[in-house]
Amino acid sequence: MTTSTGRISYQGVPGSYSHQACREGFPDWEAVACHSFEGAIAAVHEGRADLAMLPVENSTYGRVADIHSLLPDSGLHIIGEQFVRVHINLLAVPGAGLSDIKTAMSHTVLLGQCRSFLKENGIAQETAADTAGAAMAVAEAGNPATAALASELSAEIYGLEVLARHIEDQSHNTTRFLVMSPEPKRAPQGDVLTTFVFRVRNLPAALYKAMGGFATNGVNMIKLESYMVDGHFTATQFYADIEGHPDDRSVANALEELEFFTTKLQILGVYPVDQFRRSDMPSLKY
Repeated sequence: MTTSTGRISYQGVPGSYSHQACREGFPDWEAVACHSFEGAIAAVHEGRADLAMLPVENSTYGRVADIHSLLPDSGLHIIGEQFVRVHINLLAVPGAGLSDIKTAMSHTVLLGQCRSFLKENGIAQETAADTAGAAMAVAEAGNPATAALASELSAEIYGLEVLARHIEDQSHNTTRFLVMSPEPKRAPQGDVLTTFVFRVRNLPAALYKAMGGFATNGVNMIKLESYMVDGHFTATQFYADIEGHPDDRSVANALEELEFFTTKLQILGVYPVDQFRRSDMPSLKY
């Protein structure tokens, strides 16, 4: 994604899939591990990192909890997206073989994605707080009967061996991340996405009317999600991704019409389309 150097924060411990996203998108940058999404955001504001890598959705499990409510008030701006194939691997201490493994540790989500492999090999499940943390625990325990389900990066970091690669039941499992910057950096017109949040006015059919401008102007909306605001059932905010740039005539017209029916409209970022969309999602129009 870039050839410059700097520091990029992420939520998790070294070896997590968020860490992998940083490695793949910013191979020459220092990745800064943080305990939470809020911590990754704070690292940028405090100058400990230049950018943040935040997961927003997964192709199997949908959106990442809490992240949409954090983005509008984060004080950061989206400047890019990064996709990571979630390949799951069975990791064990050096010298252990597949027949030695009796228990596999990982986050409950990854355990659920490897049911077929675990059942076929008679391996019991043990829930851990996170994937890379499980790899760390296996390395520290040194028990050849216990393995971790995690990334190959975790094996590299914690000195484990990969006993089986890509054992997930669904090979398409992918997580999308957003690259966040303290300063807005709008991509030039071209193959770009615009992400924004909005709240509609308290009018009959307000959402229907607000969306009408995108249809009449031929703007493709590829994501629209709603979530509660401040725990109130009557306050709803919408998160949207559209194809195009705010300076495009069609997008400008659609946003102008949207604004008429909203009490809040906040653009979170205008950024280049990631190559993954072009190569792996040919149904999208680019």
